[in-house]
Parts: sequence; structure tokens; C-alpha cells
Amino acid sequence: MSEYLDRAFSPATLGKLPLKNRILKAATYEGKTPDGVPGDLLLDFHKGIVAGGTAMTTIGYCTTEADGRINDQMLWIDEVHRPQLTRLTRELKKVDPAVRISGQMAHCGNFSKNRKLQRLQRPLGPSRQINMIGLPSGMPFAGAMTVKDIDYLVKTYHDAAKLMREVGFEAIEIHFSHGYGLSQFISPRTNHRTDAYGGSLANRMRLPLRALAAVRDAVGADFPILGKMGMTDGIKGGLGFDEAQQVAVMLDSAGIDALICSAGTSSFNPMLYFRGATLDKGMIEVEKNPITRLGLKMMGPKLFRHYPYEELYFLEDAKRVRDQVTCQMVYIGGCTELDSLEAVMREGFDFVQLGRPLIKDPNYVHNAMADPNYRNGCSHCNRCATLIEAPGGIHCVENEGSAAS
Repeated sequence: MSEYLDRAFSPATLGKLPLKNRILKAATYEGKTPDGVPGDLLLDFHKGIVAGGTAMTTIGYCTTEADGRINDQMLWIDEVHRPQLTRLTRELKKVDPAVRISGQMAHCGNFSKNRKLQRLQRPLGPSRQINMIGLPSGMPFAGAMTVKDIDYLVKTYHDAAKLMREVGFEAIEIHFSHGYGLSQFISPRTNHRTDAYGGSLANRMRLPLRALAAVRDAVGADFPILGKMGMTDGIKGGLGFDEAQQVAVMLDSAGIDALICSAGTSSFNPMLYFRGATLDKGMIEVEKNPITRLGLKMMGPKLFRHYPYEELYFLEDAKRVRDQVTCQMVYIGGCTELDSLEAVMREGFDFVQLGRPLIKDPNYVHNAMADPNYRNGCSHCNRCATLIEAPGGIHCVENEGSAAS
């Protein structure tokens, strides 16, 4: 094994948190929390990841309040779920006491089709807009947050972070990207405010930085906080790379422990961060709402643009961000095979997050450490991602084919 692969599989420290290696499970929404409850489906999925040797698994899309969910099946962090969340972290530790458990904090903002709103009458974001994802569900409009709404949102980040630490999470990843709530404030495409939360980048970053400060206040100085940021929205009028570098510097200066550099938005250009086969065909197959299904047939090719898959598709831009900050860097984006992992380590990134490769092979770490010729084999068909609202949530359809043969 080369020195760089050896580095990938050797112990490291995230902030002040010791990890047994540098391989982290990326935060992905797996569709395994029916009715928003973190039960056996979610636990069993992450047990597989933990048993396979990954140093830290991330529970994806933990919304800071019930109204922060994109759909009503997503987990929200609340006292009502304290027993299940405590059980989740304890049971994962039983599989491997050395594993670390992170949770990704997110909020949908104005991008929602959740008809079970508890506090709000309609989803809210930085500015009024058409709620495209909500149209088929009878939720066509999203409103603009008042300053009071913004203050409340910041409080949800604080309270959720406090609860996450209490139930056994050992790190928190804040979602600043992909067109969700905080990203909507950062992006000039979705933020048209004229008050202190809109206009200049400093103003557009005001809420994200307040959220980061609230989380830090809740968890303390030694608790690692990661941030997933966008390097570009990939759409006209959206966040561009030059401003994104400034976003990275602001988050770094505000005390974030590590940055994860992604790109694209779920609402306008999701394939920029997926790459490979587009999602529309698979989504049409599992979609039950006839209006949504028709919309996917008509608009799918425009929304789900084709970006051919290639290994390390974010590497060059992520390196440019890395050169602007002093915090640790987590690479994500097309690091499937060992030569790519070796290249990322050679470039000096501190950690790697894997999503689809771990869905394909939860034993990635153990298998790769045992076999220098290991091949993961994920084809990036992206069918796993189209199953987030299917019964049982996501799984690798290619593994089904292998089992059948």
C-alpha cells in the first residue's frame, strides 16, 4: 500500500475528535425515517456502514424543526425523538465503539412539499417565490421570512445542536449548500431581500453565520462542526465560484472546523453534484403523484441536466478553496476507486466523504485495506438516489443484480 493510501486508512483527528481513519460517510438522505421517526430502518442501514470500517457515519438531513422538512417522512430533531436518537447512537457504538457519529443539520427553507406543517402556513425562505416542488401537492407559494422568523430559525439551530450532542452525536455538519434554507440566503438567485439579510455577500451570509454561531454556542468549543458549502449553484444569477471562495473564508474565520466543497442545487441543478445518469427516469418510475409524474416527464430533461461522470470532478475547484482557508478540508465528489483516494490524500485533503461507493459496498474500508487491487464498481447509475421516497428507502440496485446472478 502506498504512503498516501496508508494515510487514508490511518488514524487522524477531526478538530479535537480522534478518528480511526480518514474515511467518512457522506450525509445523504436515505428515505429510512418513516413518519420522521429514526427507527430500525435507519439504524440497520448505518450499522452496515459502521461494521464496514468507516471512521465516521453521518445521519443525513436532520432538520432543525418539523417545518424544515422537504417531505413529511424526514427526521426532525426534537425532544419527541430523544429516545430513538439515543438508541440510534448507542446501538451504533455497540457495533464499533471506535466509530464516530455525526448528524447533518438542515432546513428546507422555501423548498418543500411537506403538507404536515406544524408552525407555518406555508414554507418560508429569504424571499417570496413559486414553490416548484410544492406545486403538485397544492403548495404553490413560498413566503419571505420576517426578522422574527429568522431569529426563530437561528434558535432552532441552537436547540437542535444541543439535543444532538446530548443524545450522543460527536460532530455536526451544517448544510450551507444545495439550495436548501441557508443556501437560499447565500445565493443571489433566491435572496432578493433589501434589509440586513440581503444584497451584499456580507448581508447574505448574516443568517448562515448566525446559525453557525448558535450551533457553536450549543455544543462548545471542542465539538467539531463541519460545513457543506457550495462552490457554485451552476445556474444563471446564482452563487459563483469567486463569491464561494469568500463564503469559505467567512466560515473559516467564524471558527468552522472543516469544510466540504460541493456544488449545484436540488431545486435548479442537482446533477451538478450527482454526475452520471440523470435522475428523472428513475423518479418517474417510483412517483405516485400523477401530477408530479407528468411534471417530471415534461421538465425532467431541463431540470436534470446531463453531466458525464468522471472521477474527482470537484478536485480542482476544491483545491482552490483549500488554498484560501486554514480549517481542515473534507473532499467529496467522485472519489470511488483507490487511485482517486490516493490522489486526494496526495493533494493534502484531511478526509474524504463517500456516498454512493458506501451504498454500493458498505465494507469499502475493510475490503480496500485488505486488497490493493480493490475495485468498488459503482457505475453511478444513480438509481439509489431515485429511491428516497420508495418503500424502504435507498439501496444499490446493482447489488440486487449481482445477488440474482
